[in-house]
Order: sequence, then C-alpha cells, then structure tokens
Amino acid sequence: MKTVRQNYEQVQTKIRQACARAGRNPQEVQVVAVTKYVDLETTKETLDAGILHIGESKVQDGIPKWKELGDRGTWHFIGHLQRKKSKDVVGRFRYLHSLDRLSLADELERRLEVIGDELNVFIQVNISGEETKYGISPKELEDFVQAMSKYKFIKPIGLMTMAPHTENQSLIREIFQELKYRQVQIQNTVLPTLSELSMGMSQDYEIAVEEGATFVRLGSTLTGGRP
Repeated sequence: MKTVRQNYEQVQTKIRQACARAGRNPQEVQVVAVTKYVDLETTKETLDAGILHIGESKVQDGIPKWKELGDRGTWHFIGHLQRKKSKDVVGRFRYLHSLDRLSLADELERRLEVIGDELNVFIQVNISGEETKYGISPKELEDFVQAMSKYKFIKPIGLMTMAPHTENQSLIREIFQELKYRQVQIQNTVLPTLSELSMGMSQDYEIAVEEGATFVRLGSTLTGGRP
C-alpha cells in the first residue's frame, strides 16, 4: 500500500500534467486532503506529507481531529452544514465549501460576529440538477451572491459543485465548464473577488483542473479513505 506522501507525489504529477494541457500554472491549484473517512493517525500522516489543507465533512468526526492537529495546516469544512452545527465550525475551520442557503449564512454571521472571526466560503451550486445533491440552482446564483453584500464576517471567495458519478467524461467536463462560466460571469458583473473554484474529487480532478479548478478535494486517491 502506498503512503500518503507517495500518493501526494502522484497527485502533484497529474495536476502538473493537467495544467500543462490547459496552459495553467500548477501553483494555482490547491489540494484539500479529505480525511473524513480516515483516523487521527492518517490525518497526521497527511499533514506530515506536506499537505497544507485538510477537509472534513462531519462535525462529530472533524472536531476531535482538529483538537489534536488544528494548529497544523488549514482546515476546510466540505460537507453539508446544519445550522445547529455552525457553532462548531466557526473559529476552527477557515473555509466552508457548502454555503447553499441564506438562513445558514445568517447563523454563521451571527456566531462569527461574537468571536470577531471571518470565514471564507464557497457557494455551492447544483449545476447537474440532481435531486440528491445540495446547492442552489444556477438561476438563483446572481441574487444569492448579491445578498452576500450584507455580511461582514462571511467572505464569499468562489463557487463549488460536484459532478455526477458517471463514466461519461464529456458530461463531467460540461458540468465543470458551466461552473467556470458562472464564476467568470459573477466575477465580472457582481463580485470581483469571487475568483476561486472548488471542484473535482478523486475520480475527476484532472478534468476539473483542466477546466479551471483552484481547489480539488481528494480522498481515496490521496488518504486512502473514500472520495
């Protein structure tokens, strides 16, 4: 079995190759190691391998790891977040990849104001239209981004989406291309600082990089856990 460090070296090679195909700088792409299905020791191994970004999607699993290793790396909450769990995310996680409703934004803002902290957020967009996926619809995006202007402590930095689990690479590419199109559109007309794209997981991150991803979320191909 390969170590996390060996997996990371392989991932970096594939990212460099994808960037070369797309005419991009590999330094534009950040790897978020998804540790939600691995234990504390593997999470420590991940940080030891030089990976700077750690991604968790369940509060009850992520907090114990953060308490042990939170002073190392940058922590991302990548899963669907319930309002009542907001108190556990603020002050610990620097990024949220799944903002999909204003009621959650209101709760996060209230708690961030109390502690005087900020949170970088990706707005989750359900590009594929799958009922099993969270996220706002593309047609809601502009109004949603405009509503972000009232928040002081929430910092919208980009968009996030998840592609369907399919062997159809053309469909996956179309999903990522659409998110990139939406991001550029919003950046040019509504919010110039909305410059990041969180898209691509273990099964499709090379396509995502080719289509403009700046953050890829990797589980099984990197830490050995599920995507």
